[in-house]
Amino acid sequence: MPALTDSATMLRRNLRHALRYPSLTLSVAAMPILMLLLFNYVFGGAIGAGLTGRPAGGDYLAYLVPGMLLLTVGSATMPVAVAICTDLTEGIVARFRTMAIARASVLTGHVLGNVIQAVASLVIVLGVSLLLGFRSSAGVGDWLLVAAVLLLLTLGLSWFSAALGQISKTPEGASNIVMPMTLLLPFLSSAFVPLESMPAGIRWFAEYQPFTAVIETLRGLLAGTPVGWYGWAAVGWGVGIALLGYLWSKALFNREPTR
Repeated sequence: MPALTDSATMLRRNLRHALRYPSLTLSVAAMPILMLLLFNYVFGGAIGAGLTGRPAGGDYLAYLVPGMLLLTVGSATMPVAVAICTDLTEGIVARFRTMAIARASVLTGHVLGNVIQAVASLVIVLGVSLLLGFRSSAGVGDWLLVAAVLLLLTLGLSWFSAALGQISKTPEGASNIVMPMTLLLPFLSSAFVPLESMPAGIRWFAEYQPFTAVIETLRGLLAGTPVGWYGWAAVGWGVGIALLGYLWSKALFNREPTR
């Protein structure tokens, strides 16, 4: 099919860019790793004692890792918004529009390339977590579900970021418009502290926002414990964000170009 061939071509283009600048993938993993080190070794004594009844150590690390994996996914969505905005402002998309290629392939190549880079960053963050002492009692099936949830969220946020990149006027603006999704929401979730420790208003918001559902699902799967309604909520949020992002991105890209 021509659309698949064109999408594969665009994917190769974006992967070549990623290989040419590997520091981008490393920078995506750098922030979650720094946060992991900061909260585990600097704040872990105080927070971990309140969380587990122990001074610090592996229990709080096990609590942190699911949130760091989600923070990695959030950080990985910024490059796709910047890349699409850059292509639009530099005129390469205008050239693609004059060529006999499927329009959707331009966005698909960016999104799939971003998903692959996000997976690489997740592997790096998980590897560092294991070196720090993180251990999981999850079985093979649980790990497969963890991978599926992370892939679904990465795909959804990548499509959503692709739309945000198209409405941004500059690459700098694209990075700023994605910032609340990549940094603010993870902090207003159960990534670092339990929901029970939050004030009532913030706790209500944190409990029902999408990132908390994903974090609690990952936490339960990695610990080998039931995830409850969080599992269905995580899947629902992932599918909803992916569908909204895809339709919004496609509608924006099919408009008459203004730049």
